[in-house]
Amino acid sequence: MIIELGHVALILAFLLSLVQATVPLVGAHKGWSGWMAVGSAAATAQFLLIFYAFLALTYAFVTSDFSLKLVIENSHTLKPMLYKVAGVWGNHEGSMLLWVLILAGFGACAAWFGDNLPATLRARVLAVQGAIGVGFYAFILFTSNPFTRVAVPPFDGGDLNPLLQDPGLAFHPPFLYLGYVGLSMAFSFAVAALIEGRVDAAWGRWVRPWTLAAWIFLTIGIALGSWWAYYELGWGGYWFWDPVENASFMPWLIAAALLHSAVVVEKRESLKAWTILLAILAFGFSLIGTFIVRSGVLTSVHAFATDPERGVFILALLGLFMGGALTLFAARANVLSSKGVFGVVSRESALVFNNILLAVASFVVFVGTIWPLIAELFFDRKLSVGAPFFDTAFTPFVIAIALLLPIGPLLPWKRAKLSKALRPLRAGLLLAVALALLVWAIQSERSIMAPIGVFLGSWVLVGAATDLWQRTGSKRQSIQERLGRMLRLPRGDWGRSVAHSGFGVTILGISMLTAWEQEDIRVTQVGEPFTVGAYEITLADVTQGQGPNYSTILAEMQVSKAGKTVAVLYPEKRVYPVQGMPTTEAAIDNGFLRDIYVVIGDPQIDGGWAVRTYIKPFANWIWAGAIIMAFGGGLSLSDRRYRVGAVSRRKLIPVAPQAAE
Repeated sequence: MIIELGHVALILAFLLSLVQATVPLVGAHKGWSGWMAVGSAAATAQFLLIFYAFLALTYAFVTSDFSLKLVIENSHTLKPMLYKVAGVWGNHEGSMLLWVLILAGFGACAAWFGDNLPATLRARVLAVQGAIGVGFYAFILFTSNPFTRVAVPPFDGGDLNPLLQDPGLAFHPPFLYLGYVGLSMAFSFAVAALIEGRVDAAWGRWVRPWTLAAWIFLTIGIALGSWWAYYELGWGGYWFWDPVENASFMPWLIAAALLHSAVVVEKRESLKAWTILLAILAFGFSLIGTFIVRSGVLTSVHAFATDPERGVFILALLGLFMGGALTLFAARANVLSSKGVFGVVSRESALVFNNILLAVASFVVFVGTIWPLIAELFFDRKLSVGAPFFDTAFTPFVIAIALLLPIGPLLPWKRAKLSKALRPLRAGLLLAVALALLVWAIQSERSIMAPIGVFLGSWVLVGAATDLWQRTGSKRQSIQERLGRMLRLPRGDWGRSVAHSGFGVTILGISMLTAWEQEDIRVTQVGEPFTVGAYEITLADVTQGQGPNYSTILAEMQVSKAGKTVAVLYPEKRVYPVQGMPTTEAAIDNGFLRDIYVVIGDPQIDGGWAVRTYIKPFANWIWAGAIIMAFGGGLSLSDRRYRVGAVSRRKLIPVAPQAAE
């Protein structure tokens, strides 16, 4: 009965999304407050219904209800409880149910916390959210129903993909979906503003917290996925430029550009067209990611489905939403004229340049991701675009952004003198150069990657610190007074500097890991020591064991340095008998300055074991930087200006109803 009610709740939520997509829109057009209020009620009811449907599916997984086809294909009675719950979204149908749950949740939040919005704008935002919901409810009900029953339930299920049975992958998809779907709010605000015929400073303030929340969730989700790939796949890498990785990275870049662009709309009422376009593209890239994951057009270890019918449906939704929004964007070009005028050297110009770099970088990643499909369709050639292309094409954009980042916040609005803005950064520039030269002098291998990375990372860090310090007053004040004022700065200022610092930390981690990583692959006997870098590693023992739903080969690896034991590591090779699939569980000794990474391979004919060892300098700085960036975003999101309310709209000359609608 619980499952049937869940199915009914899903259908009712679909019907309510139809109501939400139409009634508030008509009410806003006619000025009927009662019809506009329907949007909030429908959004709340829709969220409650889809939440129940999601709980019903979760109940089926937790209780191992093998009358559901989805549970049969993605669960097993012996599976640990965490992975039974994670199995709800560890598949195509369940993940789409989570997708629409988050979509409904954002719509409900707009209804609950949107009291500071004009009634017509809120009604239109909710209507656009409802329209997106209509498309994806239809997709679920007609092509991907998670509540499909089987006539004769089996005694047990086929188990979840072993690669997904990991804590990192249990939490990685929900955070990604919160980011993907969160960008639908920026899209809805953009389309609603175009329908309404007004984009102003107040709109820029309203759209920022929604975009910022989505960007934070995307940052966390991407970092979790990278961390999982690092320790779970046994390749020792943190980013492979896989199509699905790229699918999450592209909207992250566009969302970062949108955040910076919305600041200009709020402060100077400039870049309106650019900001609206970025809001449309950010959600568009999220839909492209959904298409890549679920259509099977590109090969990926992350792909959920390979059904062409589903891919065509998502492609149709992408065309409908993006085509409709871009057509409306073109039709409303007359309301997107900017008021603010600014010079070539100004904070506005720096933000424009920053946004161009981010947008073009995202487009480069998109071209590299989709090019194999284009080559096969139009040129009948099978191509593979891998890390060498992306590393070569993307790195210049990172360098340019890192060079610009410390300068932009120090430039005044409207007009600036570059020499005056650079003056506070002179000491930081000297420090960054000195650190780069120091790294060049002490490294044993003359790789230019580390010095360049140290310079860029240090430059971004000192730039973030200088930005905060410059906001504390003049040099005539004492250091104590300036420090006190620094602590009282708005959280938005702190958030910006912290997020920029996280970017600098990540640059440091990536560059030094790339330059100084050591790898050793060998066959070794039990009890035989070998040396990797400054460490001596011994395969002490290999035993067999049994987990809850897998068998394992467990190795004991003793790591010492200068005769002193540093760590004892236990890498594994697991086999999940239900799916007959092996997985590699790397053992890692994490450190502030380095990781020791060990993987046990297959047994050899002579009785030895294949062992892969890495010494990874500054590896954890990569994810530490991502955490710092997300924390900085959270600080900005907690700024009291968002809690107190958005700026009031200026009184403008009324737009004629026929022109506004």
